[in-house]
Amino acid sequence: MAIFSLIGSAIAGALFGGSALAATLIAGGLAYAASLGIQYLRRPKKRTYTAVQGETQYGGNVPVSTLYGVGKVKGHRTFYAKWGAGNKFNAEVFILANGWCDGLEPYIYFYGQKWNLHARAIIGNEAAHYGVDNFISGGVELFSIRFYDGRPGQGVDAKLVANTAALGQTWKPQSTNAGLCYVIVERLYDGGLFDKGKPDIEFVLRGLREYDPRYDSTIAGGSGSQRLSNPATWVHTQNPAVHRLNYQLGLRAMLSGRTLIGEGKSLGQIDLPTYFVAMNVCDTPRPRGGKTYQCSLWASGNDDHTEILKEFDDAMAGYGLNRRGLSGVIAGAPQIPVVEITPDDIPADRAKDFQFKKSAFDRYNHMSGQFTSIELMWNPESLKPVYVNADIAADGRSRQVSNDFLQVTDPNIAQYLLNIRYRQNRRGGTVTLPVSRRVGLKVQEGEWVTWRGKQWMVSEWLLDDRIRPTLKLAEAGADIYDDGGIEPGPVVIPPTAPVNPSILTTVQNFHAEAGIIAGGNGYDVPSLRFTWTPPSDPTITAVRFFYAIDGSIAEIFEDACFSPESGEFTTTKNVISNKIYVCRATITTVPDRFKTYTPWVTTSTETGTLSLIAYLKNLNKDVTDRFAEIQKDNQDALNLILDALTNFSLDAGVGQIQRNKIRAEAGRAFAEILEEKRVRVTADEALAQIIQLLQADYDSNKAAVATELSALADETDALALMTASLNVAVGDVSAQGLAKFSLAANQSGVDARYSISIRGTIGQTYKETGLFLELYTVSGVQRTRLAILADQFVVTNGTATTLPMVFEGGVLKLQVANIGTVTAGYLTGPSGKFVINLTQDYLSVDD
Repeated sequence: MAIFSLIGSAIAGALFGGSALAATLIAGGLAYAASLGIQYLRRPKKRTYTAVQGETQYGGNVPVSTLYGVGKVKGHRTFYAKWGAGNKFNAEVFILANGWCDGLEPYIYFYGQKWNLHARAIIGNEAAHYGVDNFISGGVELFSIRFYDGRPGQGVDAKLVANTAALGQTWKPQSTNAGLCYVIVERLYDGGLFDKGKPDIEFVLRGLREYDPRYDSTIAGGSGSQRLSNPATWVHTQNPAVHRLNYQLGLRAMLSGRTLIGEGKSLGQIDLPTYFVAMNVCDTPRPRGGKTYQCSLWASGNDDHTEILKEFDDAMAGYGLNRRGLSGVIAGAPQIPVVEITPDDIPADRAKDFQFKKSAFDRYNHMSGQFTSIELMWNPESLKPVYVNADIAADGRSRQVSNDFLQVTDPNIAQYLLNIRYRQNRRGGTVTLPVSRRVGLKVQEGEWVTWRGKQWMVSEWLLDDRIRPTLKLAEAGADIYDDGGIEPGPVVIPPTAPVNPSILTTVQNFHAEAGIIAGGNGYDVPSLRFTWTPPSDPTITAVRFFYAIDGSIAEIFEDACFSPESGEFTTTKNVISNKIYVCRATITTVPDRFKTYTPWVTTSTETGTLSLIAYLKNLNKDVTDRFAEIQKDNQDALNLILDALTNFSLDAGVGQIQRNKIRAEAGRAFAEILEEKRVRVTADEALAQIIQLLQADYDSNKAAVATELSALADETDALALMTASLNVAVGDVSAQGLAKFSLAANQSGVDARYSISIRGTIGQTYKETGLFLELYTVSGVQRTRLAILADQFVVTNGTATTLPMVFEGGVLKLQVANIGTVTAGYLTGPSGKFVINLTQDYLSVDD
């Protein structure tokens, strides 16, 4: 500062004869006070400044614009042409930016999704040539995207000139678009791939090549080959301080040199030392990875310079300044204080102004914001809000404010910036402090000092008419920029590509899983559960499912869901237990259209085991009681026979003993008939008694036997019949045991029959039960048959207290069953309200 005072005194002595007033005025003018703009949070913005230019521009009244960094752009369409049979070729020209840009990122957006680009051979003067992945038909590329970067002297696109030469609208040989970065999009129409109409393409552009004085050896402190006068030496960057410098220098027209975008300053008007420091701060690697600060921003010739500069300042948590008439910038970073202000440096006779705490109206305790997310297709995404409960309690209520960083595309950097701005906002101390010349001549705006044990930043530097310095200080601190406690930015999951529901050919995201479902009365049935994304297309009326046991795909079963918007369906149709299934699906539409199947999917687990539980009410007690009665009656009759046979004498003769035994059991109950015959060949009396006893049995069955023999004699040529029979009666209760083996050439369709039966009579009621083994012939093929004549068929192990299987009244009742495959026509519960009709394929539940 001494140099400014000396210059002022010298000028005053030469021009005004040493006037003290003149010296004061000149010194004060040369030492122009700078004020750092620290109140950024609620400044009004004329427009949203971001890295995205989201509208296609048409016509001639479009301001010049360019991109600092990397951003998404639709561009300014300046030309359209179509040619070929049926106009199957068409081309558009889009101006993306003014100035020499670096290139295109290898992807574009249209139809609501991202498409990758692949390099194609250069065919003319373009800087790069691209095709689009998945847009190749019959080996022919459907896209030809030719990129021109806007460098001086770029040539014309000869292919577009030739293709449009015979058209009314032509691309002229002089149409080089000098100084403009642009693309030519040429398309070959294909109805299958362009079924959604003309693509509205969004490009991702690496913007201006920019001048960085750190790499210019002709600048004090610089080293390298870059030169301000030679744009070919410039490079692309995302450094906010480099962006700010180039905006202040301005983008100039190639021929006239007129400033198109920016302030148009010269290097002599720039405070380069502050820029050098800020550029290095931005490029400093962070512990979490990446650079400390990066940003991208679209700027036009109509923008307010102050607003653009503040966007760059915000992107590095810094402040712009004007130091002694030179434009500079302070990046957000801790500094080493240049001096400590002591009580001896503060004159007691000069006015001071202390405010150690901000007003509650200027201090916020809840700050939110957004950034531009590349993963979200370059759309705004919210950051994690910053708030401190202790600050809210201290302020007495929540005070919210937002600060967006739409010029930042890195979520971690944007989250770091939001935290820094919150902490800067909470530091409320401001001081207007007169200081000694020892201090005042050592410091400049933007530097840090120490006073009363705290760190302060010099926000303004002033001189009065007696060359006495005064500092305006704002509270600072290294902890403001500490990122140790700052969480990473939000993780954004890229959206899935939208699907036009009207062109769906099958269901989306089809999955299948195996399991069981609980039915009525304790039934567990193996099942398959299908899920899919519900379509938003009313023309889809049903989803059809096809499934088979894994490894047996030759036998495929089918079911359908007639509410496709449900997204879920469970079937038990033809599903068996303990099997892995493969499944696929398709759709039914009205009106009909082209459809496809989903890929086969395999269930990760087997289907469940079928569990059948039948409740046999009172069956055990009824069976036990009935067999007890039969046992008692038969035992009484048997005792009479045994007594008679025991009195036979076999003395003095050779005899033969024959026993026939019939026994029926169920659980612990049983009925038994025992016939024992003792014959003495020399004892006529004993033999007569036996004949008399058997005669009674024969008489009671004579009519039935005669009838059967007559029928057999009529129908067969040869008949062999052997029968053993016993008939016992006690009162009006009789029991008869009959074992019969018969052979016949033809007996009502039966070739041979072996039967064991029991007959019983109570009063006039006759009942018979028995087991029949038969051979019979059908269509020349002999078959076998086991038949049981019974009102109730019971299978038991003889000791179980409950009967595991009973067949009664035409109904099979099972206590527990493990069944592999069930083929049935109709399943229902006792109430009849739950019905599964497997013949007509429907399920009904009546509440």
